[in-house]
Amino acid sequence: MTETTRRALLGGAAAVAGATALGPLDALAARSAEAHGGHGPRRPFSPDYGPLGPVRDHTTGLPLLLLPKGFEYISYGWTGDPMSDGVPTPALHDGMAAFKVSKGHGHRWHHRDRVHLVRNHEVSGFSEGRFTEPAYDPDAAGGTSNVTFDLDDGKFLESFGSLSGTVRNCAGGPTPWGTWLTCEETGDVNPTTGVKHGYIFEVPHAGKGSATPLKAMGRFEHEAVAVDPATGYVYETEDAGNAGFFRFRPRVPGQLAKGGVLEMLKIGDATIRTHGDATGTVYRKTSWVRVEDPDPADGEPSPTEQGVAKGGATFSRLEGAWYGNGVIYVVSTSGGPAGLGQVFEFNPRNGRLRVLFTSPSQDVLSNPDNIGVSPRGGIVLCEDGSGVQYMHGLTTDGEIFPFAANNVILPEGVPGKPAIPPGDYSTREWAGSTFEPARGQWLFANIQIPGITFAITGPWHRGSL
Repeated sequence: MTETTRRALLGGAAAVAGATALGPLDALAARSAEAHGGHGPRRPFSPDYGPLGPVRDHTTGLPLLLLPKGFEYISYGWTGDPMSDGVPTPALHDGMAAFKVSKGHGHRWHHRDRVHLVRNHEVSGFSEGRFTEPAYDPDAAGGTSNVTFDLDDGKFLESFGSLSGTVRNCAGGPTPWGTWLTCEETGDVNPTTGVKHGYIFEVPHAGKGSATPLKAMGRFEHEAVAVDPATGYVYETEDAGNAGFFRFRPRVPGQLAKGGVLEMLKIGDATIRTHGDATGTVYRKTSWVRVEDPDPADGEPSPTEQGVAKGGATFSRLEGAWYGNGVIYVVSTSGGPAGLGQVFEFNPRNGRLRVLFTSPSQDVLSNPDNIGVSPRGGIVLCEDGSGVQYMHGLTTDGEIFPFAANNVILPEGVPGKPAIPPGDYSTREWAGSTFEPARGQWLFANIQIPGITFAITGPWHRGSL
C-alpha cells in the first residue's frame, strides 16, 4: 500500500467500509444483534456511536472487526511477523500501554508526533526459550515488545523485542515516569534451573527493559498494576480465586528498584470477601495491612496468605487495573452474584471502594479482563468470556455498551502470514486496550489469539469514549 493510498483510506474510507456488504460476515453481525438485542441493562449499541458493522482492515483488506460507522483501523504485528530487529513477533499479545514521545532531536522521526507502545506476550513454559535480550530466565519465552506509531500519518513504524525470559506476561500498567511494569501471572519455578517466577519487571517505552525482578513488589500471580501519580504508589492485582488487592509504597517514588513496603487492602474490622457484591456496593472503611515477606521461600505463607491472616479482603480473580478520573479502576473477572465480572472503583484519597458495575448475565458482559481509560474519561473493557468477544464502553455512571466485536474469521488464512492458521478466532479475547495520550484519537488493542495489534480511530467526540 502506498502512502498516498494509505492517507486516502484514513481520510475517509471508514464510512464506505462500514456500509459495504461483506457476504457471509453479515451473518455474524446478525447473530450478534440477535444475541445482544436489548436483553438486560446493556444497550445493544452506543446511542451516540451507533450499531456495529463489519469494517475492513486498511492493512490486509479483511473485515476483522465490527465497529460503529465512521470508525476505521489498521492491523499490525501479527504473530510471526518479522519485527524491525529481525525477530518474529511473539505470540499471545496481552496487556499494553501507549506513551507520548517528545519531539526531541537525534531520531529520524523527531519532527513527527509519535507514540510508543509496550506490549506483553503471555507465553508460558520453559521449552521455547527467550526471544530477545535481556532475558531474566533464558529458558522462558514470555516478555515484551515495543512498537512505534506515527500519529500524523496513521501508521506503524517499527517494533523490537524489549524483554524476555519471563513467564505469562499477562498485564501490567504504565507509570507516570514513562515505563511499563510487566507482570508475570504465575508462581512457576523453572524445573531445570530452579529460577523462580511471579515477579514484576520494568520496561522503558523507548528502549530495552531490565531483567532484574522487582522482588519487593511481591511474588504471586500478578495481573495488572495502576500507579497513583500523586503519590507514586503502585496498586497491584492478583489473578487467583481468593485474590488480594495490593499497594506498593516505594521508598523513593519513581525508583521502584530501591525497594519499599508491600501492603494488602483490608475492609472494615474483619476479613471481607467481595466475590458476590452487586452494583452500587460501597465500602468506606478501608485500610492496609503490611506484608512482611513479599518474596517468601517455598512452603512459607504467600503474600496473600500473610495479608488474609491480618484481615485482608479477598476478591474473585482480580485482573485489569487502570488509573483515571482520579481513581483506580479494578476488574474482578469472575466476581459478582452471577460470577461474570465486577468493575471496582477505588479512591486513593479517602479509601472509598465502590462496585461501579456488576455483570448480571452472559449477554450483558462476559468476564471482563483488561481495562483502559480514555483522555475524555470513558472506560474501555476487554472481554474474555464465552461466545463472540467484545470490547465494551463503560461510562462513569455505570452504563455499558458494546463498542467493538472480534470478527477475525480466516477461512483460508492470511497471505504472507504462515504462522496464522485458518480458523474462526472471533471467540478469542481482547486485551491491552489503551488510548494514545498525545491526542486521544487512537485506541490501540490486541486480540490475543492469533495475536494481532489494532490501531482504531474515528469520531470519539460523538460519545462517551
